[in-house]
Amino acid sequence: MGKKLLITEKPSVAMEFAKALKITTNRKNGYLESENWIITWCVGHLVTMSYPEKYDEKLKLWRLETLPFIPEDWKYEIIPQVANQFNIVKELMQREDIEEIYNAGDSGREGEYIQRLVFMMANPNPNAKMKRVWIDSQTEEEIMRGIQEAKDLSEYDSLSDSAYLRAKEDYLIGINFSRLLSIIYGRKLAQSLNEDRASISVGRVMTCVLGMIVQREREIRNFIKTKYYKIVGEFGDKKAFFKAEWKVNEKSKMNESTKLYNESGFKKEQDAKDFIGSLARKQATITELKKSKQKENAPLLFNLAEIQNECTKRFKIKPDETLEIIQNLYEKKLVTYPRTDARVLSTAVAKEISKNLNGIARGFKDEEIQGYIKKMVDEKYSTNLVKTKYVNDSKITDHYAITPTGQGYENYNQLPEIQKQIYKVIVKRFLAIFYPPAEYNKIQVTVNIENETFNCSGKVCIKQGFLEILKPKSTQKEKNVESKEKNEEKEENGIDKIDEEKKQEDNNLEILKTLKKGQTIEVKNFEIKDAETSPPTRYNSGSIILAMENAGKLIEEEELREQIKGAGIGTSATRAEIMKKLEKIQYIEINSKTQIITPTGKGEKIYDIVYHSMPDMLNPKLTASWEKGLDMVAKKEIKPEEFMSKLKDYIHVKFNKLVVKM
Repeated sequence: MGKKLLITEKPSVAMEFAKALKITTNRKNGYLESENWIITWCVGHLVTMSYPEKYDEKLKLWRLETLPFIPEDWKYEIIPQVANQFNIVKELMQREDIEEIYNAGDSGREGEYIQRLVFMMANPNPNAKMKRVWIDSQTEEEIMRGIQEAKDLSEYDSLSDSAYLRAKEDYLIGINFSRLLSIIYGRKLAQSLNEDRASISVGRVMTCVLGMIVQREREIRNFIKTKYYKIVGEFGDKKAFFKAEWKVNEKSKMNESTKLYNESGFKKEQDAKDFIGSLARKQATITELKKSKQKENAPLLFNLAEIQNECTKRFKIKPDETLEIIQNLYEKKLVTYPRTDARVLSTAVAKEISKNLNGIARGFKDEEIQGYIKKMVDEKYSTNLVKTKYVNDSKITDHYAITPTGQGYENYNQLPEIQKQIYKVIVKRFLAIFYPPAEYNKIQVTVNIENETFNCSGKVCIKQGFLEILKPKSTQKEKNVESKEKNEEKEENGIDKIDEEKKQEDNNLEILKTLKKGQTIEVKNFEIKDAETSPPTRYNSGSIILAMENAGKLIEEEELREQIKGAGIGTSATRAEIMKKLEKIQYIEINSKTQIITPTGKGEKIYDIVYHSMPDMLNPKLTASWEKGLDMVAKKEIKPEEFMSKLKDYIHVKFNKLVVKM
């Protein structure tokens, strides 16, 4: 009887598969073997693409006449440092007693690529059936399900095609344009940096992200504050009054006036004073009074970009650190697969979600979390998510949102404190979707003085709902830390973000409750309020990840972010690495305290070179369109040959234009 060979991406994952398969045989050199199974592993990448000089020694020198370099037959090689493990995997794959080979690499495009390179170079036993294990967590049940339901490897050929093309695209654009721009502009760049020589590093995603950062910095640098003047009225009686802000309307005498800076502000203080004078001793009436109740549901679950942004805000850590931590939580069975773009659950998972909840209730010995679960039970909160916004099969490609598995608690106590905290953030976001919406009472009032309108509103939370979990009251110590961090961020950004309007809204509410439509009220006073325009804020290492996900737009509003989400810049698996590389090659700097990103002088010079030579490389739409093309290959909507043909054409056209400019 033949054996089954299973190959994972790293040794620690292989051990989890061994536990699930009840393999207790002693570990051999680079693999485990039992009566029926052999489990071995890669150690990340074992195979890589060859540099141009492996095709021809002459290509080692950067010469214009050898460009563009686009091989017809691609060369790959074993990475020397891991050659021993590759040879072990190769020998196992070629064994004649192997009947089935399971690709159990990381369940994503890059994981597929790592394994397919090995399969390509190892020439496995041609009689062995090739299968693919695709799992969402590393719990024993999920591992066994993945093995039992493993599909034929060919079912993932289009994903493999997409992975190969991504690597080829990055290779061709990186090598060709880095060499070309260095040949054309390298000497000039070196002189400007007072260096002997300088090379220019260009990348499909990297250069685009550098462009976003430099453009934002220059917007801030070139921003000129504009001062303007708002008018606030105080209305009421001796005991109580409220403030309302003037805003132009169609019947206003200031409608379309050139004296206005915007709909609620004057360009000159004197014009604002004159306008106030025209309203003196006039009668004020409440012409509109709207009372409403608002409901706000818990946010969607975390995908990788969202949790990276959240961890940057909360813990001031970089996206690559967040990914490393969540990858560890995944390998410790505590959470599901981290490299996901989805923020929802599948219908199938939603139907079984009580298992996760029961696991947390039984195993997670955290007083705060247990309190939230107890309230869920006591209040009989529904766990039927299927018809909610948190379940949507159409928004899931490879994996569903990051959620706690309800398992792995035997590993929890050994975790570093920061990992425990991040795990708890994921658990709280998960529990929040079972809680009812937060509810608010809202009042909007319009005061009219001879067709000039003043508006104010007030809102108060009457039922906390999910906010009980996601926005609990801070201790004084936490408030002090928050205040310090906000001040540091304001100082870094050079702007003040204190929301005075929100304070005013809260103060108004109690008074507004007593008002009635048609009521005449006393005008106590008018005041002129100085205002000024604010520059855009700098990216931080979390917000840039969100901007990359949304093809260059930093969208703060969650619902809108979900609506426009499509092909972003890079993928959830690669974005953190891009930021790490930009910092390593000293094109950007990331403040260790605030995580605010600024370009270096060198980074700005590189930006200028790219801007004047091939500006579309800086356009997020171009980078996103290439990513969309790769996605279409994975979904079998276009053939790999079509993508490759367009890529070659793009490179040739760009080269011809740039060489003509020389």
